[in-house]
Amino acid sequence: MLRRVAVAAVCATGRKLCEAGRELAALSRIEARGRCEDSAAARHFPTLTMPGRNKAKSTCSCPDLQPNGQDLGESGRVARLGADESEEEGRRGPVNNAGDPEIIKSPSDPKQYRYIKLRNGLQALLISDLSNMEGKMGDATDDEEEEEEEEEDDDDDEDSGAEIEDDDEEGFDDEDEFEDDDDEHDDDLDAEDNELEELEERAEARKKTTEKQSAAALCVGVGSFADPDDLPGLAHFLEHMVFMGSLKYPDENGFDAFLKKHGGSDNASTDCERTVFQFDVQRKYFKEALDRWAQFFIHPLMIRDAIDREVEAVDSEYQLARPSDANRKEMLFGSLARPGHPMGKFFWGNAETLKHEPKRNNTDTHARLREFWLRYYSAHYMTLVVQSKETLDTLEKWVTEIFSQIPNNGLPKPNFGHLTDPFDTPAFNKLYRVVPIRKIHALTITWALPPQQQHYRVKPLHYISWLVGHEGKGSILSYLRKKCWALALFGGNGETGFEQNSTYSVFSISITLTDEGYEHFYEVAHTVFQYLKMLQKLGPEKRIFEEIQKIEDNEFHYQEQTDPVEYVENMCENMQLYPLQDFLTGDQLLFEYKPEVIAEALNQLVPQKANLVLLSGANEGKCDLKEKWFGTQYSMEDIENSWAELWKSDFELNPDLHLPAENKYIATDFMLKAFDCPETEYPVKIVNTPQGCLWYKKDNKFKIPKAYIRFHLISPLIQKSAANVVLFDIFVNILTHNLAEPAYEADVAQLEYKLVAGEHGLIIRVKGFNHKLPLLFQLIIDYLAEFSSTPAVFTMITEQLKKTYFNILIKPETLAKDVRLLILEYSRWSMIDKYRALMDGLSLESLLSFVREFKAQLFVEGLVQGNVTSTESTDFLKYVVDKLNFMPLEQEMPVQFQVVELPSGHHLCKVRALNRGDANSEVTVYYQVRCQESERIHSYGAACDAYGRALF
Repeated sequence: MLRRVAVAAVCATGRKLCEAGRELAALSRIEARGRCEDSAAARHFPTLTMPGRNKAKSTCSCPDLQPNGQDLGESGRVARLGADESEEEGRRGPVNNAGDPEIIKSPSDPKQYRYIKLRNGLQALLISDLSNMEGKMGDATDDEEEEEEEEEDDDDDEDSGAEIEDDDEEGFDDEDEFEDDDDEHDDDLDAEDNELEELEERAEARKKTTEKQSAAALCVGVGSFADPDDLPGLAHFLEHMVFMGSLKYPDENGFDAFLKKHGGSDNASTDCERTVFQFDVQRKYFKEALDRWAQFFIHPLMIRDAIDREVEAVDSEYQLARPSDANRKEMLFGSLARPGHPMGKFFWGNAETLKHEPKRNNTDTHARLREFWLRYYSAHYMTLVVQSKETLDTLEKWVTEIFSQIPNNGLPKPNFGHLTDPFDTPAFNKLYRVVPIRKIHALTITWALPPQQQHYRVKPLHYISWLVGHEGKGSILSYLRKKCWALALFGGNGETGFEQNSTYSVFSISITLTDEGYEHFYEVAHTVFQYLKMLQKLGPEKRIFEEIQKIEDNEFHYQEQTDPVEYVENMCENMQLYPLQDFLTGDQLLFEYKPEVIAEALNQLVPQKANLVLLSGANEGKCDLKEKWFGTQYSMEDIENSWAELWKSDFELNPDLHLPAENKYIATDFMLKAFDCPETEYPVKIVNTPQGCLWYKKDNKFKIPKAYIRFHLISPLIQKSAANVVLFDIFVNILTHNLAEPAYEADVAQLEYKLVAGEHGLIIRVKGFNHKLPLLFQLIIDYLAEFSSTPAVFTMITEQLKKTYFNILIKPETLAKDVRLLILEYSRWSMIDKYRALMDGLSLESLLSFVREFKAQLFVEGLVQGNVTSTESTDFLKYVVDKLNFMPLEQEMPVQFQVVELPSGHHLCKVRALNRGDANSEVTVYYQVRCQESERIHSYGAACDAYGRALF
């Protein structure tokens, strides 16, 4: 898989990390001040990542690409302190909402964009989103605002299945979730599907929560690289402290309380060379929110009394992050940088570095914070993006009025570009064995290259990652899967500050190994090197480049509306990296084919420059070293001599490895189909037989050449026993494994598919450009009809599933969820039930027998929606029925479990966490309303007691 794509999926969740710490600090502030003020309503429990190291944007500083290096007379306007003085306002007039023609945008993008530069040097991108306004330019009504405030998220869609974990990094566990608009990063227990959750409902939910939302993001072009050596984590700490009230609005919690009251949220994150702040709020209150927010950059209080409380928030984030294998691996990798390079710093900060050590050294942390703010939080380092359902003239007036007050110190921006080759050290080209937190075998091969940001129009690392991460015939993963050595592979550059900055760019290949693959990890590495050598000998191919370019052009041309918060975050970072015309496209498109640039990067990916990290619980007891900050146990050793000598030689290529063939799934027909039945607001049932039914809706809203297909193959067989549930998990995982190679071309052609082991049956979901979507759907059904497995694959999947179940149980949040659902649902099989059934032993014969029985008797419910006619939609159901040739169910079965009615009163269930090394706890508060006195059928006390025992 292309890592660039995978990373983008995790961004939105990972950025919430700093907020968890702030929320904990808010409790301290409440206690200290004797009053209760909640933090922003939209904050959720975070995915653990480094502070700011989770964005899908590079942090490379390229001053020559920035708009402030251009002739503003040609490419931008300077906004004056008075809104009436803004250039071109007179030309446009008060009603004209035309944007800057220089900014290249998608033809399907209804928003208008305008770039301005204030007198203080701050650069701003104004985004006017008047779509769906229906000509109404006034404020939303009070009733509409109140309705929006009452909207609640439903993130508890359940299924019985557990997907096998694909990678050694949490950021990639489940990031291939089918729905792009799912912001939550659900673990294996949470790869859920609600039976009533369909595309139209999702669109309506998004409309209700974002249609009246306005959002803003500000990026300061300075991050943790600027930390002083004697105060590690100061940049991250300052990101927290600026929120502690301002001269104009002195209340520490005032901004959070304001946002919560008006349906908004805020967040911030610190990266290596960037610090990003963002918020969203109901449109009616956007201007006031902007003014309150801007004061953090104009005159923050940062009072001395708040320091100790906020240090605890930073320390809490650090404690939350410590059990993350991804964070541990990053810290270990950073420690390999040559002395004096900022990658060797401790970016997180904790109570020791920000409180105790400064006290011992008589360091005034408060004074140093103010010095850091004065030096680095300067307007000419900042880029701002605001998006709202206002005209561009209105937004320009607000931004000029509010943000022109941010001070400009006139000092040059810090530049680290001279610190090149930070990993050109003897310690880098070694094998590192690491003991992970989770049960997993994984090999990561990493190269440190010169910074690649200046080649953004070519994107050489993306070209290479597209080939390395390919899963079709002739690919690395295809070969390793046939050997039963690997389950998944992610290759490329994640474009986080850790992986790409002004001093270097990382190219890494992470491979999830089977038990047998762990024993042959040198052979696995050799396969990677053989593939790269093959690419080097062949050189870049224009056909491949143009295929990637075509796929990404198609997606950009028909891109769907994105969450405004995520969008403004991305844009404010893009403004730091790309010239005006490429603000929207610089991180997405391939512009120029330059084989010499691609070859230059490719030729550096040789074994002699590679770093190998082998994660495995089998390394326990063999690692005598410990990383300072996260306590990661590891060992360092030379590459085994026989392999080192082989890799120095002109070793033979592997004939099974070759370039991918031409992709037959790339869409070429983008015509919108005519209606062949009456238009409807919601899907309607157009087929209803004993074997199944079909719901259909022709798209009359989005008007793009895409479709969404969802089929639910329902069977009562699954829930008959815990063993059946496990067999079903194994079946779905093997089916996914079997499809990985033949369906990969469809995946890279933007045809997405997902197989979900639901509570009541197999859920098949596909979406994308409708032209070639039937080919993908038929491929899935063909492999389902002809399902088979070898003993080697069965063993590989079951062994990995044991690790997956175990990893679910050792995480407090997923363990707590399993306990809660066990209490609430009738006849639910717990994760412990499943784990025990799997450990008791299941055979390939029992699996094949289960699958035959499952396919023999079904009820199929389907939905086809989008740019598809009703006649075409019936072909999907017909194909399923004809291909599987099943009997109808003897009786109708419910598709949702009933929920247990809890006894009245308050109840407490305590569960001992299974990972003794994890200092974090999880608290879940569940409210059940409208309960009537009735017979209590389920003993939740017994369920709790079952989880209180030692499990392994």
